[in-house]
Amino acid sequence: MDPAMEKERLRVLDLLAKGAAECSPAAGSGKVVVENGKGARIAVGTDTLAALEREGFVVRRGQALMLSSDGKSKARREAIGKNAFQDQHRELEAIIVDADVGQYAALINLSESPLGQLVRRKSKSGEPFLSHGEFVAGERLRSDYTRGQIMPRMGANWEASVASGRRGAGGGGLAELTDAALAARLRVDKAIDAVGPELSGVLIDVCCFLKGLELVEAERGWPVRSAKIVLKSALGVLARHYSPASIARSGRKVLHWGAADYRPKLA
Repeated sequence: MDPAMEKERLRVLDLLAKGAAECSPAAGSGKVVVENGKGARIAVGTDTLAALEREGFVVRRGQALMLSSDGKSKARREAIGKNAFQDQHRELEAIIVDADVGQYAALINLSESPLGQLVRRKSKSGEPFLSHGEFVAGERLRSDYTRGQIMPRMGANWEASVASGRRGAGGGGLAELTDAALAARLRVDKAIDAVGPELSGVLIDVCCFLKGLELVEAERGWPVRSAKIVLKSALGVLARHYSPASIARSGRKVLHWGAADYRPKLA
């Protein structure tokens, strides 16, 4: 079977596994649009639907489409195979992220995240290239970026403050955001301000857009292997922002008590 047709068949089974759908003519000849009740829609060839119907996987009543019992079984088998294939290319790890609202567990794919690849690298001394605090800080920024529903763009533009509602907001602006999403946006804004404009760009590219270091160097015209050094510096500042070192409140140590007109003697 043609690989393209097989892929199209699987898309139909995956869509119909989520519920019955309706089909309507598409703009292109020999194509139909299949849309289920949840708004998911795909365009497929009429010959693909006809083949699925002949094989008994799809039942068609007028414009309505649904899976037969055999179709449901096949969709489940395909879903299991798809998940097994994806699991072979995943390296999942749970981390605890400290947020303003408390701690929460985050499941990350080390194979997907550029930070996950860097944290496994060793320096010449045998120490991890990224410290645990730097790694967690980068993943926290990524988590807040995702929770804040900040839409990616061709270049990171942090001039428009998230508080203004002009960066990544939908047509309704902040009115359409949940309190959690708005709080996440504000946390991203504070983190970027703390890191500064010189280092924030590489953080957004790597932590949020998941760009590889080689791509960052090519886009910015940086020397080879320079991006990871800049990234480590940025993550260090970000980690201090999220977990500032405790500062002694006692102030300077008292060296000498003296009257108001006391002047020290020089030896």
